[in-house]
Order: sequence, then C-alpha cells, then structure tokens
Amino acid sequence: MEQDVKVRYSDKELEEFRAIIEEKIEKAKNHLDLLKSSYMNDGNNGTDDTSPTFKAFEEGSETMSKEANTQLAIRQEKFIRDLKNALLRIENKTYGICRVTGKLINKERLKLVPHATLSIEAKNMQK
Repeated sequence: MEQDVKVRYSDKELEEFRAIIEEKIEKAKNHLDLLKSSYMNDGNNGTDDTSPTFKAFEEGSETMSKEANTQLAIRQEKFIRDLKNALLRIENKTYGICRVTGKLINKERLKLVPHATLSIEAKNMQK
C-alpha cells in the first residue's frame, strides 16, 4: 500500500495557487479590456485619404485587425473562464488533480498553466 502518496494539495498550497490564479485573472481582464477598447476604436482612426486604393487597403487591414482582435478577445474570455473554473476546484479542494489519472499534477506545471486539468502523463496519452 502506498500510504505517503498525496491525494490533494494542502490548504496552504491551494492558497498559493489561488493567489497566482487571481493575479492572472486580473491581468487577463485588463488585457481583454484593452482588446475591446481597441476594437471599439478601430472604426474611427481618423484616416481620411481620398485615394481609393489606399482606402481599400485601409478597410482590408481594418477588417483583419478587427477579426484578429475578436479572436484574441474570445481566447482571452475562455482563458478567464478556465481560470475561474480553477478557483472553483480550489474551493472544492480538487484543484491540481488530473482528471484522467487521478494523480496530482506537477506543481511546476500548475505554476505555468494554473488552469491545467491534465497531468503531462495524461496529456501525452491524448497524442
């Protein structure tokens, strides 16, 4: 019997992860606000050139940047959602447990990817 195997992270460790996650949520929200404000301002950048070629190019790049910003904003919203779900797992004391193997996810991995739900072992099984 393996008695010394940790089943979950301690409350102290969970609090450390909570601090990391809350800081990441704050930064992600700020980034999302920037993306949204640049998206809102894309329409009136004050470029009033009369050359039709220039205008077409401007509109094309404007559309591209709006699409890129929208994609970034969607990804950022998903990231925030994933981080908030990680906070719920901290509340439930299930944070850091791989949803496939049931083992603890490596602490260093969680510091880099605090919303991870898979251990490297499980992630490699998916390939």
